[in-house]
Amino acid sequence: MAPQPQRGGGGNDRNRRDRNAPEGPDSDIVEKLVHINRVAATVKGGRRFSFAALMVVGDGKGRVGFGHGKAREVPEAIRKATEEAKKTMIRVPLRENRTLHHDGNGRWGAGKIMMRAAPPGTGVIAGGPMRAVLETLGVQDVVGKSTGSSNPYNMIRATFEALKVQSSPRQVASKRGKKVADLMGRRNDGASSPEAMES
Repeated sequence: MAPQPQRGGGGNDRNRRDRNAPEGPDSDIVEKLVHINRVAATVKGGRRFSFAALMVVGDGKGRVGFGHGKAREVPEAIRKATEEAKKTMIRVPLRENRTLHHDGNGRWGAGKIMMRAAPPGTGVIAGGPMRAVLETLGVQDVVGKSTGSSNPYNMIRATFEALKVQSSPRQVASKRGKKVADLMGRRNDGASSPEAMES
């Protein structure tokens, strides 16, 4: 007779699991609310208000996504945006699981951003929507700058455009059909050869 009350309260148990101890691949997902806006639609009887939410989600290990949701209530708008963000997650290679492999620029509309890899201990030097994306991505040391529009939607999309072009030495080596050691060795040889020539 003990299992019956558990089955009877299945809906409440499911909601409680989702809030406190989610299971499966979404268990380590970090959610950040970037922007929420009240929008109005003019209808025959007057104005109908609703809310638009912009969410960023990530696992802190190199995966991040963003989504937009609109509903009559704020919690529903956030839920829609979170679901869309989880569906559109991308994977970004990180160096030493703390920073980017190389500098990057992104642009979307009037939004322009610049990101630079940083040494350990620098922290996340970025503001607004860009900071939310980098923190949920799992970046610990990076310097970011926005030089264009401050519209959060444009800034988010510009940040993702910069992250999409990030590549690791392993990816570059596989495209060229070489080994990572060959690329790194060639770069070191190139750096040391001018000194050898001067000496």
